[in-house]
Amino acid sequence: MPEDDRSLPAAEELALARLAMDDGDLRHAAGHVAAALAQAPTLPEVHETLARLAAADGTGGVDLFPLQGHAFVGAVVARAHLLAAAGRPAEGLDLLVAATGHAPGTGWAAVPWVTTPQLAERLEPDRTARILMQVCAAVSDPVPRADRAALAPYLALARNAVTVHPEHGLLLGAASALARRVGEVDLAIRWAARGVRAEPSKIGEVWLGYAYRSAGRTREALAALGRAVAHDPDDLTVYADIAGTLADNGRLDEALEWIERALARDPSFECAVHTAHRLRHQRDGDVAHLVALADFVREHPDDTHEHGDLAESCRGRPWLGQVTPATGPVVEALRLAVTDERAGLGTVRLDSPAPPSALRTAATAAPGLRIEVTGVPEPDPREPRRAGAHSLWRHDGTTVVPAVPAPSAEAAARLRQLAHPAWPHPPAAYDAAVGLATLELPDLLGLLAHPPEAPPTALGRVLGQDPSLWVRCVQVWACLGLLHHRTDEPWAGSTRRQVLLDLVWGVEDWVTEAALFALVTAAWVDPEVRPEVARVVTERLADVATVARTRPVPIAPSLAHLSLASPALDPQTAALAATLTASRAVPRPRSRLGRLWRRLRNR
Repeated sequence: MPEDDRSLPAAEELALARLAMDDGDLRHAAGHVAAALAQAPTLPEVHETLARLAAADGTGGVDLFPLQGHAFVGAVVARAHLLAAAGRPAEGLDLLVAATGHAPGTGWAAVPWVTTPQLAERLEPDRTARILMQVCAAVSDPVPRADRAALAPYLALARNAVTVHPEHGLLLGAASALARRVGEVDLAIRWAARGVRAEPSKIGEVWLGYAYRSAGRTREALAALGRAVAHDPDDLTVYADIAGTLADNGRLDEALEWIERALARDPSFECAVHTAHRLRHQRDGDVAHLVALADFVREHPDDTHEHGDLAESCRGRPWLGQVTPATGPVVEALRLAVTDERAGLGTVRLDSPAPPSALRTAATAAPGLRIEVTGVPEPDPREPRRAGAHSLWRHDGTTVVPAVPAPSAEAAARLRQLAHPAWPHPPAAYDAAVGLATLELPDLLGLLAHPPEAPPTALGRVLGQDPSLWVRCVQVWACLGLLHHRTDEPWAGSTRRQVLLDLVWGVEDWVTEAALFALVTAAWVDPEVRPEVARVVTERLADVATVARTRPVPIAPSLAHLSLASPALDPQTAALAATLTASRAVPRPRSRLGRLWRRLRNR
């Protein structure tokens, strides 16, 4: 249901509609009325003009607003009102619900014919129940507060219908479902309870269980859902609902018991599989459960509906759902200089050279910040850990400069459109990075050493308050772009594999983390590369642990978290990673940046 490309005010659209009617051009007039309705669906003048148009048509005007192809929302709403005027309100309501699904925050149904008690008397209760269920399917659960007023007419219809048909179980349940979504939880409980008393049923008990659960009355919710199972022991979605309710209340062992019961009946039932992997990960933190869930999703692309278990499990977790903040004295000084003007620019004294990306970010974002390095401990952090064909940096005395050319303007623009510090889960990040697939290798390498400025968007302004975070975003997405480079080449001898390995084993830098994340992501989406990636992760982490015995390794905590996100990791490496994360946790941005970070994750 596309938007119209016109932007005239509603009053001007109505003026044009009247002129077209005076000329007898009713089709042209209908287009202007539809445009006005899309902008001001409750404006009395719009409805007066629509009524005049219907009268001029002589047949009610319905055919002036045909539903062909991708109908314009204004035309859909106009047709709905005319159907109601023609004595076909149920059909009109169906169209209003479609408009609500298109734009839930708009009061498409806020018109007298929807809220009048007479409408409920004219509709069969089964039809009203189906309409209310369509509304529920079209909106989020729960409905955001800002959108609830737009749904008030449907709740009024539900009240009127329940008054006319006080013992209709399906109607009471559907009304309860709508009331619960818009925050009327007590009303939802009363209606659902009346429904199951009038007509005991599985769906009625489910509606009652959901209402109790929204009210925080867990015991009653579980009892109602248990009765739903008794009505239909083969409906495994209810098992998953019970498991989710138990898990949300800290009763994880009982939750898993219910999920195992569901899987015993059908090991491939999608809701149970998704819930089982999420709860197992919640129990022991083993990423293998999430990898198995990702495999299941990939192998079952035709699931009946979208599940959020994988994204929920990854949300806010280092590397599973977001880039980790950088660490080290240079970054801390940079954050302070950017967020606290009173702090000013001083001198940062280091016992060892900082990662090249940290130095370049500081030089760009805070050129007055002085960095003094008092020594170069062994092993020299400026030297690659293993020899490779691709090097990003060149040290010139105490400074570091890129060893690769800057990327093209097109490459920079494309990456700025994609880069974000959070993603639903690694496979989703991989899919999103396909937009970089056509970039050439010099551009991708150039992005790593010459990150473009943050975009002039709300996201860019937030990221601009921590320059290190934006640079890390750029590097992560550039390396994800490398995963899509020349995918026609078999993995074992591919350019993308060799370049990422060179970057993983290059000098200690933020790029090390970004490149290793790309390899870990490859392992998430392609089981065949998992053994090799696990071996690379194991060797790289072991190298970090060895070096950390003689000097600080700023990227160590983040690499440890990244290792724990890797598929097929052996227990010994996982234990080492856990030790490294415990010894120095990845910091969370403080104060205002902490709030901004939470906003970023929720975008």
